[in-house]
Amino acid sequence: MEIVDKPRIGVVGGGSWATAIAKMLTENNGHINWFMRNIESIKAFKVLKHNPRYLCEAEFDLDKITFTDDLDKLVMNSDVIVFAIPSAFVKNVVTTRLHLPLKDKVVVSAIKGLIPEENLTIGEFLHQQYEVPLEQIVIISGPCHSEEIALERLSYLTFASQDLKVARAVAQLFECFYVKTTISDDIYGTEYGAVLKNVFAIAAGICHGLRYGDNFQAVLISNAIQEMERFVNTVHPMQRDIKFSAYLGDLLVTSYSQFSRNRTFGTMIGKGYSVKSAQMEMLMIAEGYFGVKGIHEINEEFKVHMPITNAVYNILYERISPTMEIRLLTDELR
Repeated sequence: MEIVDKPRIGVVGGGSWATAIAKMLTENNGHINWFMRNIESIKAFKVLKHNPRYLCEAEFDLDKITFTDDLDKLVMNSDVIVFAIPSAFVKNVVTTRLHLPLKDKVVVSAIKGLIPEENLTIGEFLHQQYEVPLEQIVIISGPCHSEEIALERLSYLTFASQDLKVARAVAQLFECFYVKTTISDDIYGTEYGAVLKNVFAIAAGICHGLRYGDNFQAVLISNAIQEMERFVNTVHPMQRDIKFSAYLGDLLVTSYSQFSRNRTFGTMIGKGYSVKSAQMEMLMIAEGYFGVKGIHEINEEFKVHMPITNAVYNILYERISPTMEIRLLTDELR
């Protein structure tokens, strides 16, 4: 599918990652359409010239944005649509509000998670639910925290699609002086890798909360990248380099960064918070909480050796003591 010279771009989502994406897109492009479901957030944004709840330091030129709380209207007026909402909210936000077809659009997923209960990647969901051809789906991945985009710190993003021309065209929409891009044809590996890195970041946080040190964390993450490689190569075999930044780089930044919500969530669990109390205290969604359940259920079919994933699942869903579960995990790592 050809992308027109100056495509009309729509962004779906009102959180920190959606805000960072809008910032990148407005650097290069004259205009974007932006859907937020909360009309009060739109009103406040127009007054403040920034998102009232997230990345307040990122100011916007309002002449470059058309806000709407009508998803059908955004789809109707956009050629390229970027979804940037938590995976757990996709059905509530999209399925209940979208009545127009997407199959004639280029659809970009900046969602790093699985559809709960169905355990579908976002690409699979868009393909099955909305009949979007796989060649028109682009997956954004890579080590890129929204907070650093707001600060205009150099970041790298990978755009994956089965049609590399489409991937490149979308990547060019995001490139600016603080964002470099690359392309890939591994839509499944990058999506599953993005889910797993959140799970492993929770593990890193739990261990930090339990006062394990940097030496152990290095071993944990070394084992995590091997676990990721085993899983993605089993579920979707193809030639890929797991050391590429879309896999290893994203894992490292999510496991170590002060901005990582999944590491923060894990740290709270390691310090003794219940899952519910940790979720209530955090202002943002830790995708790995939902992701680990999906990966665990998918792996019931594939039987990949995944001790770190199993440990996180046991702590979050089976309510096994973090102290006990991580102690058992230490004997599995090399």
